[in-house]
Amino acid sequence: MSDIIKILPTEVSNKIAAGEVVQRPASVVKELLENSIDAKSTKIKLIVKDSGKTLIQVVDNGVGMTKNDMKMSFKNHATSKIKDIDDIFSITSMGFRGEALSSVSSISNVEMISKKKGTDKTNIISLGGDKETIEKSVFSQQGTSIKVKNLFYNVPARRNFLKSDFVELRHIIDSFT
Repeated sequence: MSDIIKILPTEVSNKIAAGEVVQRPASVVKELLENSIDAKSTKIKLIVKDSGKTLIQVVDNGVGMTKNDMKMSFKNHATSKIKDIDDIFSITSMGFRGEALSSVSSISNVEMISKKKGTDKTNIISLGGDKETIEKSVFSQQGTSIKVKNLFYNVPARRNFLKSDFVELRHIIDSFT
């Protein structure tokens, strides 16, 4: 008799985990805004198209990230907030679990552009499906711009559970406020 219990493939488990973190476009907005606040931004611009289903973009003037930080930010459980168990009891920032960007990138196409404070170098990372593309040498202001395109493109069942554009936009406005 063959065994019936199996470990899920990483691609499947990532999409399941993403469904817990990203329930609707407003979940993405919340996570990205929290990242901008944690980055000490004083200006944050939010752009949405089709109530976040086609595009969610957050542009900030925060401290920015290095190329390596950008790459690491999309890994499972990657965080700048926790180094050991004691740190959990003294968190003063917004997000800390290190699941948001990993989850978002597994169910959408993502482009991040970031320029770290005090550097001339701007980096771009694009993620979509299983592809990762890194480019550099573009001009930008200090801070980070992140575009999330085609939310739930590879999880159509999740997209079918979204409400009307009006309802989804209302959730986004509530998160932003």
